[in-house]
Order: sequence, then structure tokens, then C-alpha cells
Amino acid sequence: MSREFSIIFIGILSVLTIIILFLLNFLLRKKNKKQLDRVFIVIFILFLIALLPTIFQTLNLDTVSEPDLIYYDFVSYVGVCYLPVAFLIMALVFSNTKVNFSNKFKLLLIIPTLSILMLWTNNFHHLFYKYYSIYTTNVKFGNYFYIYYPYTMILFGISAIILLRYSIKNSGFFSKQAILISAGIAVPIVSNILSSVGIIPGINVTPIALTVTIILFSFAMFKFDLFKITPIALQTIVDRISDSYVILNEDYEITDFNQTFVNTFGIEKTSNLRGTHFAKFLEDINLKNEIETFAKYLEKVDKDVNVNDFELKINKLNKNFNVEISPIIVGNQLLGILVLFKDITEHVKDMQSLKNNQELLIEQERLASLGQMIGGIAHNLKTPIFSVTGGLEGLSDLITEFDESIDDPTVNSQDMHDIAKDMRNWIVKLKDHVTYMSDVITTVKGQAVSMSEEQNFDFPISELFQHVSILMQHILKQQLATLEIENNVPDNVKINGNINSLVQVVNNLISNSIEAYKDQEDKPVELTANYDNSQIIISVKDHGPGLPDKVKDKLFKEMITTKGKNGTGLGLFMSYSNIKAHFNGNITYKTGSNGTTFDIIIPHK
Repeated sequence: MSREFSIIFIGILSVLTIIILFLLNFLLRKKNKKQLDRVFIVIFILFLIALLPTIFQTLNLDTVSEPDLIYYDFVSYVGVCYLPVAFLIMALVFSNTKVNFSNKFKLLLIIPTLSILMLWTNNFHHLFYKYYSIYTTNVKFGNYFYIYYPYTMILFGISAIILLRYSIKNSGFFSKQAILISAGIAVPIVSNILSSVGIIPGINVTPIALTVTIILFSFAMFKFDLFKITPIALQTIVDRISDSYVILNEDYEITDFNQTFVNTFGIEKTSNLRGTHFAKFLEDINLKNEIETFAKYLEKVDKDVNVNDFELKINKLNKNFNVEISPIIVGNQLLGILVLFKDITEHVKDMQSLKNNQELLIEQERLASLGQMIGGIAHNLKTPIFSVTGGLEGLSDLITEFDESIDDPTVNSQDMHDIAKDMRNWIVKLKDHVTYMSDVITTVKGQAVSMSEEQNFDFPISELFQHVSILMQHILKQQLATLEIENNVPDNVKINGNINSLVQVVNNLISNSIEAYKDQEDKPVELTANYDNSQIIISVKDHGPGLPDKVKDKLFKEMITTKGKNGTGLGLFMSYSNIKAHFNGNITYKTGSNGTTFDIIIPHK
């Protein structure tokens, strides 16, 4: 080897050694090292073990006899033999993010260890080298070399294939990442061919070629930003999604994020964001009060593989988010934590608008019910008022007759008793009418009050049915319908809640049953109540044609009506919601060509 070439060769080795030392120093000083970081530390140390003896070997070409130069290889090959194994581990970790290495991986070290021992004892058996020379064309390999070399190339090839497949899958074949990995694969193959035919003198091409390869791979895997794993195509996709996300490691430090996250939270500098503790990030964006909430859900990740979510309002941004926190698990290993911020600001506004509209519709329904009640009051009170008026006229006539009979000698005491008896009869009749009017007023007052406030107390079914009978009397007469009441629930079994609210639900079901008959003359409606020790079932049954198929599945889910333009669709929808919310109950139905039965089911212990 000429002196000039030796100087160039040593220069190349020195530059590569400096690069390796720089990368190794960078990794050693890095905090919170990941598995891939630790693998690269081992690889760089092995490269130094391979390179440094090669440098000293080249420096001493003129002072050490050629056979003795093999002793430099004794040290150098410690790095060279173990590098393919380390290379394979690096490829597996990079493509899987994190790997649990079992004892079977130790079998990979058998051939490298045996190779080193065979090299160290070569002078006794010459199985590694039959003849050693620093010139590749003069070297004669022993039989064992043909076990060591293919094994090394196979490990190196498998590693290269894993890396190339992973790169193409995530970045595309013609990406810079794939090109660098392809170049890294070609370097040791081409260099070994050139060395074998004598174009490149010397035999220490392999350490140099592998060093160039690992540097190219480093740039490819870390996308020109050391140890920042961001495949190009994948990053482009996630930067374009509308939801913000951030990925945390096991120590709750930020390891990755997308551009939407940066834009949403107005992050000006992203260079220092990776490695920042998530609590510190929340504090920096004025979400200090939310740290405890995030901590509670983050702690669940270690115990629960399910997605945990909660709603978050950020006043500073005037936005609402649904935050989803989920573990990133591959092969039963926790690789990180995904924190996804779904912007639901517009959804919240829409829901508020819907709520406001629903309240307006409910108010309209209440006004309609109030108008219906007023009509019922007028009808229900008209008859007893006429009766009371007639009774008062009768009493007035009796009083006049009594007054005139006082001085009438023809009137005896029996006549006076008869007049008193007639007066008592009128008073009894008046009391009945007044009591009935009082019941109507009390019922209507309670029903009106229920529209504006909740009044919960215990009441029996008999009291419920009494209120229903009074309020529905006008509609029943108007529609020529009959209400058949059967109460099988004893008075000691009571329901707790707002009786007037339940009255409104039952009345609505009875009105629907009457409507089901349409133009039929005979309109019987059955109202029954039963009790089975765990629940009270109030049933409203008609014998109409049944419900149309198109409304069955939507009956309690939407504001749907079968009454055409005369129906609001609020009745059943609100009745169902009322029973669910205020009585923890349910409404079910059975329908067919012979009629429909609605069951109000209220739990009772």
C-alpha cells in the first residue's frame, strides 16, 4: 500500500471515527434514553472497536511485519463480528419501536463469539486464515471463514430488508429516506466486490463500509434530525388531519405531535417541545387547573387499555374539546400514550341551539296542553255551576216559603220539618257539586304548576287515576269515547315523584288511543294498573288499527307524529323522556291489527 493511499485511508478512518464519537457523545448525553438510543450506543462502541485498531494497523504498516498485523484484527474483529447482530437488533427495534428480547436472541451471538475465538487461535489450526495478508488479493481464507462470512452477510441482509421495507411502507420508494437506506445497503456490497478484485487495496474495507452504512441509515431513519423518528409520508398525513394529537412516553414527556396541534395551541417554537413534560406544557398554555384532570386519566392508562375521554373547555382559545387518552400497545407492550384533542366547538354550539329550540317546542306543547286544560275546565265546571245555581234558587224559594209560613196558622210543625228536610237535601247536593269543582280546580292547579316546577311526593295509583278521570272527562265526552279503569295496585303501594307530570303522560297516551280510532263511533280505551313486587305497570290500550310500520322504530327516538299536520310529535317523545328522567322508568308498546297497548313501567321496591 503506497504512503499516499495510507494517508488518505487513515484520514477517511479518522473522519469516520470523529463522526462516530460525535454521535456517541450525543446519545450518551441524551436524557431519558429509549431502547433505540441504547442499541445505537452499543453499535457506535462496536464501530469504534472496529475502526481504532484499523487506524493503528495502517499507521504501523512499515514498522510491523505483515504476519504480526493480524493481532490488530484480534481487537478489530470483536467489533466486526458482533456488529451484524447489533445491526439486526437495531432494525427490529426501529421497525417495532420497542422489542422484548428473549433468551433465544442470545443464540445469535454463538457464531460471532466462535469466530473471534477461531481468529485468536488461528495460528494453531489456520481455519480462519490459511494465509493472512493486508492485501485482499493475497489472503487465503480457511474453511471456517465460509461459515462466518455468509452468517454475517445474512444478518446484514435481513437487517437491510427490514429497514428498507419499513421505510418504503411509511415513506414511499422514491423518498429521501428510502434512497439513503438503499445506498446504505449498496455500500458494503460494492466495497467488498471492489476490494476482492483488487481495485481497493487493503482488507479492512468492511468496517469502513459498515460505518458509512450506519451513518446513512442514521440520517434516513431520523430524517436529517437526529433521533427524531418521523417517517415522511406518515407525518404528512397526520399533519393534515383536523384533530390535534400529542404522543407521550411512559414518563409523560412529549415525543411527537402533528401540525394541527401546533396551530391549535398557537405554539411558536416547536424545537424544544419534544422532551417537555406534559404538565409543564399545560402550565405554559395556561391550563394549570387542568393538570390534575389530565393526571387522573393518564394514570388510568397503566391499568386500563380502553380509551378514556372527557370534555375540556379552553377559555383562552374559546374552544371546546373532547379529549381522548388511549395507550399505544404493540405486542402487550406500552409504547406510549396518545392524547387526542377533538374540536367539538361547533357541536357544542349546535347542541345548545338544539336545546334552545327544544325548550321552545316544549313550551309550545305546554301552552297547547294549557289550552286543552282550559277547555276541559270550562266544560267540567259548567254543569256543576248550573247545578249550584239551580240549588241556590231552590234554597231561596224554600227560605221564602219558610219565612212566610212562620205567621201562617195553617202551617203546622210537620210542614216546617218538611221545609227543613228539603233545604238539607239541597245543601247535600250543593256540597257534592262544590266538592267536585274543588277537585277539578285542585287537579288543574297542580297540572299547571307542574309545567313550571317539580313537586315530588308519594301518591297511590288511585289518586293518579282520579286526576286523569277528571281532566279527560271533557275530551272523552267530546270524542264520544269511554274510559274503562281497572286499578289492581293497593293504596299502600305508592309512587314517588311529580303526580301531575305522570298525569300528563297518561293523558297523552289516552288522547293518542282515542285518535287511533279515527272516525269510528265506538271508542273504548282501557286504563289499567298492575303490581308485581318489583315494578308498577300502567297500561293504556285501544282497539284501533295499530301503529304504521314507518313510525315503529322511531317512536321514542324522534319527534314523530301519526296525526299529520295536527300533530307536534312532542307527545310520545317528551312522555318517554319524562318517564326515563323523572321516574327512572320506561315506556314500551305492543301493536297489531287489533289495537295498541302502551305500558308505563315504573320500578318499585
